[in-house]
Amino acid sequence: MSKRALISVFKKDGIVDFAKKLDEMGYEILSTGGTYKLLKDMGINALKVSDVTGFPEILDGRVKTLHPKIHGGLLAIRDDENHRRQLEENGIKPIDIVAVNLYPFKETILKDDVTLEDAIENIDIGGPSMIRAAAKNYKYVAVLVDPDDYDKVVEEIKEYGNTKEETRFYLAMKAFGHTASYDSLIYNYLLDKNGVEFPDTITFSFEKSQDMRYGENPHQKAAFYKNSLKSFGISECVKLHGKELSFNNINDANAAIELLKEFDEPAAVAVKHTNPCGVAVADNIYDAFKKAYECDPVSIFGGIVAFNRTLDANTALELSKIFLEIIIAPDFEEEALAILEKKKNVRILKLLDGYVKEYDLKKVEGGILVQEKDEVDLYDDKLIVVTKNAPSERELKDLRFAWKVVKHVKSNAIVLAKDGMTVGIGAGQVNRIWPTEQSIRQAGEKAKGSVLASDAFFPFPDVVEEASKAGITSIIQPGGSINDDASIDAADKAGISMIFTGIRHFKH
Repeated sequence: MSKRALISVFKKDGIVDFAKKLDEMGYEILSTGGTYKLLKDMGINALKVSDVTGFPEILDGRVKTLHPKIHGGLLAIRDDENHRRQLEENGIKPIDIVAVNLYPFKETILKDDVTLEDAIENIDIGGPSMIRAAAKNYKYVAVLVDPDDYDKVVEEIKEYGNTKEETRFYLAMKAFGHTASYDSLIYNYLLDKNGVEFPDTITFSFEKSQDMRYGENPHQKAAFYKNSLKSFGISECVKLHGKELSFNNINDANAAIELLKEFDEPAAVAVKHTNPCGVAVADNIYDAFKKAYECDPVSIFGGIVAFNRTLDANTALELSKIFLEIIIAPDFEEEALAILEKKKNVRILKLLDGYVKEYDLKKVEGGILVQEKDEVDLYDDKLIVVTKNAPSERELKDLRFAWKVVKHVKSNAIVLAKDGMTVGIGAGQVNRIWPTEQSIRQAGEKAKGSVLASDAFFPFPDVVEEASKAGITSIIQPGGSINDDASIDAADKAGISMIFTGIRHFKH
């Protein structure tokens, strides 16, 4: 009995060549719709599935392959005498190869003008059913959802007369992964349409972008997976120059981009080990970078710098004077790129625009913590001046700037800022006074006249007292401590203005 292959693909890359080779090796090919027409037009012998089932395609193509003569041929256990008898009694021939890929649900929902009706119509039913049936019966059926596997299957058939069971098992694994990802996209799309944020079960679809040489440390294996949908972040950056990104490169670059998103005005963000080490805004990115560099010229060495404007040649020249791991911008002037490309090892990333709603995930042993991303805005009507003195217009501007930065510093976090630039950053300490002392020490004389932002409230007045000694003039913090009055009294005594936001920005 001649062997059969069922071919029905939406994405037709490589399918004609694959079908032609199967035809030449004596396979009877079944097909549907546009795939059938393409194969016939290319001179390949093919049978319509409807001719095999004796039943026409109906409901505008919604029902084509959902038939016992198809699924019986896919699911029959060939070594089972009872199954063989039932196939013969019902005139069903076994199907040995299935090449199927699915309606473009992901591509459909990424369109700006997509409607719910469009999305629903692009949910494939027959395709996943065939894929899962073939994968379940991998001992006898080879299922292909990836065109990259076509040549391997052809080569094995030529060499052995059939695909090897270990290959079919591997292809079955890929097939179930393919349908799982597909169903996950549908599920999350419908969750969003129903306004459900935290369902009883949750799934995410990610696609492998690259294998990594190692993870956070050389003894850890790692890979990078991208969200199946587009997002405005590191996953959508295009590498223009330099070596492959490492695990730590990607993690640090993500931190830089997330902070960069806070600013509409020209901004420069320098990051080291996921913490900002220098951040500034200015009328142009050249001045913004110069200010960001001045904040901490030591820590920026070997760090990452990100910009939210096209990188010009003058700024590129300044960047080329120091060792940096990564430079990120939405675009690069030709001359700027030429300057930076002279440095062989620096990675140059172009940041593409795009946005999908994402959760913030934190892995714990045996589970994950899922939360909304921290994207709350600072509204004027929520700000409360709690001291006798109110911030000046200049101080208020710097307080807003510092508040944006402290949100992205590991807790406990303190940020000092003046004239649109950070002058001191204290990060990741186990109490609040230590990052205060750290930021003041880093700022030195620049602490005088600066403002201070804290990611969480003050349990004691010690932060205010240290701020007073350093000449800090204004403070922004969430408030809400039972000891707020002690901090307010200390601020009034020192002549420091203080604002409560009612918003906390823990980043653990």
